[in-house]
Amino acid sequence: MAREAPYFVDERGAPWTPIGQNDAIPWTELSGLIRRRDLAAVERHLAWLRAHGVTCLRLMLEYCEDGVCHLESPAGTFRPEMVRLGDDLIALCERHRLYLLLTPFDTFFIWNNWAEHPYNRDNGGPCADRTRLLTCPDTRALIKARLAFAAGRWGGSGVIFAWDLWNEMHPVQGEDRPGVFADFIEDVGPFLRELERRRHGRAHLQTVSVFGPALKWKPWLREPIFRHPLLDFASVHLYEEGTIDFPLDTVAPALATGRLIRDALGEIRDLRPLLDTEHGPIHTFKDHGRTLPDAFDDEYFRHMQWAHLASGAVGGGMRWPNREPHILTPGMREAQRALGGFLPLIDWPRFRRRNLHGAIGVEGGGVACFACGDEHQALLWLLRTDCIAENGRVYRDGRPARVRLLVPGLARGGYCVTFWDTRCGHAIDMAELDHHGGTLGFQPPDIAADLAIAIRRIG
Repeated sequence: MAREAPYFVDERGAPWTPIGQNDAIPWTELSGLIRRRDLAAVERHLAWLRAHGVTCLRLMLEYCEDGVCHLESPAGTFRPEMVRLGDDLIALCERHRLYLLLTPFDTFFIWNNWAEHPYNRDNGGPCADRTRLLTCPDTRALIKARLAFAAGRWGGSGVIFAWDLWNEMHPVQGEDRPGVFADFIEDVGPFLRELERRRHGRAHLQTVSVFGPALKWKPWLREPIFRHPLLDFASVHLYEEGTIDFPLDTVAPALATGRLIRDALGEIRDLRPLLDTEHGPIHTFKDHGRTLPDAFDDEYFRHMQWAHLASGAVGGGMRWPNREPHILTPGMREAQRALGGFLPLIDWPRFRRRNLHGAIGVEGGGVACFACGDEHQALLWLLRTDCIAENGRVYRDGRPARVRLLVPGLARGGYCVTFWDTRCGHAIDMAELDHHGGTLGFQPPDIAADLAIAIRRIG
């Protein structure tokens, strides 16, 4: 983590931002790894991702929709073909400078397919019931052994960004015991950290992810997720009901993202980074059996990623595809490339941002402002809310919005202001402004649909 700001740096201190999505071995783009059916196709795909600004994939060591990709079978015995698959993937990621956010299980399918899972006592495993996954001592020992194996074999490769110690930790996985989250973090986290230090001389960052709506159902979850001292950064999964999980337009999900990130930042008391590591139209896809039209989904994706970044989270969030096939569209990859092109406009290792919702003055109507900033920099994203077409997308061909912005809190000095086209991925204008105190006022270019703005003090 950066020493002075809630963002990430590499070991040389250069800014590094996770841009990517969730992936799984059985899905189309990585399935060539299975039995080494088509390693060349996987390598072409990873090279294509890097060319589109992708830096990170979130991956589960075991995605158990069926038994093909079980990492252990029986429990405690690592399958040689899956270990070789992991070796192949790590080598390809090394070659193309892609990093992995690793989590030990896809807990959704462990829960749904518990009858077939090797950890089930009925199958020779140690766990009597799936409601004891987090509390059964013998199961805890297997979880530690799994993480130890992965850290020992692949932790020295330089490919791992961080460990998500448990995917979507939920009270029901621990017999609804209020202290189960902290107990797990305080047992598994230090174990893995010390093991990595002994083996590799350093330890990777750690987090624990949570299904976002659960934070409302169980308010006590906020303490371990956002403030546990042993975790390095906070991870949430943005699946808000009705706005994000079942989008009817592309504006409401962005507004929800801004609000959810703002609320999450309010729970954090230090400079730890915050990022969404899962989001998407899960209710539309899973319960209604629909894949969103490409043009709609591309805009929904792009709007959510900019709302995420401009509200003070790291990067654009990590989509769970929820599409058929289970991949991101070319339009989403272009959106990621546009985001990556914007990143150098902010000095992330020194950006001690705070959320500026409601603090930015917007003179002129029909535009929502997502913003964060400190004394020397600010990041804004403006989104039209007054021209939603019948298809749920923002209508771009009408009369553009003209607004004036008033940005508070900036120190006196000269500033470079860059206006960024989020679709095409390039600057459309730039201005140098002298600021003499108070609020920094300026008029951005007219807004057809949305506009990103980077404000950075000169020198």
